[in-house]
Amino acid sequence: MISSEIEQFEKYYTMLTEYMVTYSMQIVGAIFIVLIGLWIAQKLAKFVAALMTRHNVDITLTSFVSSVVKVLLIVMVIIIALGKIGISVTPFVAAIGAASLGAGLALQGMLSNYGAGLAIIATRPFVVGDTIEVKNVSGQVKTIELGYTILINEEKVEITIPNKHIVGEILHNSFSYSLVKGEIDIAYSACSDNAISLIEDVLKAHELVAQNPLSQVGIERFADSGVTISYRYWVPTTKIIETKLAINGGVYKAINNADIEIPFPQRVVTINKSDIES
Repeated sequence: MISSEIEQFEKYYTMLTEYMVTYSMQIVGAIFIVLIGLWIAQKLAKFVAALMTRHNVDITLTSFVSSVVKVLLIVMVIIIALGKIGISVTPFVAAIGAASLGAGLALQGMLSNYGAGLAIIATRPFVVGDTIEVKNVSGQVKTIELGYTILINEEKVEITIPNKHIVGEILHNSFSYSLVKGEIDIAYSACSDNAISLIEDVLKAHELVAQNPLSQVGIERFADSGVTISYRYWVPTTKIIETKLAINGGVYKAINNADIEIPFPQRVVTINKSDIES
């Protein structure tokens, strides 16, 4: 038993020795090729990243392309090195192809997200800082990754959307601002022009209200109890709540200080005398 194991060990040792003697120079050459190839791949990836950054290409696409270039070069170098020492790469290529097919089927959803992410980065329907709405979800774009996009809304809540749910859908982009609407009722006897002027002054005085596009103030409708004055303005998406509260407070204060009546809801009730007698 022991002698057979020794013979087997000697056999493998002899095969290894013969291989090292036969391919010693090729092994040294293969190692040299791998080292040079890794150095070139690193330098070329950095060069591609710097070139794309210099041309203001999206950072996510820049990272992805530079990584792909690096990986492809390393794979090519390894294939060349293996061929140099007499190892056929055909079985490896076939195995990688079969594994890639199986992985593609298993990760179909994830790959579709990556494909959609590349489409977003290439076509740039929105960028970081824009405010978008898709599938009844809205927020300011915080991060664009290959697989998903992260939004942050006015409540400071982060929303993660898989990219496949963005590409091909109807997309609303208001860039870095969101529209806010408000309204207040004044009495029919009050001067609407004066109320509109006061509200415009409040909107102009607030530092977060955008000047382009301009705010809009006017008569929205004629309600039962008074005239409804509506005002619309644009603010940074992440500042909606605090700005809205401040503007509403300022409008209410300005209307009150100008002695413009804010009517209470009214309802006329008619009592039929016959109903009382019965």
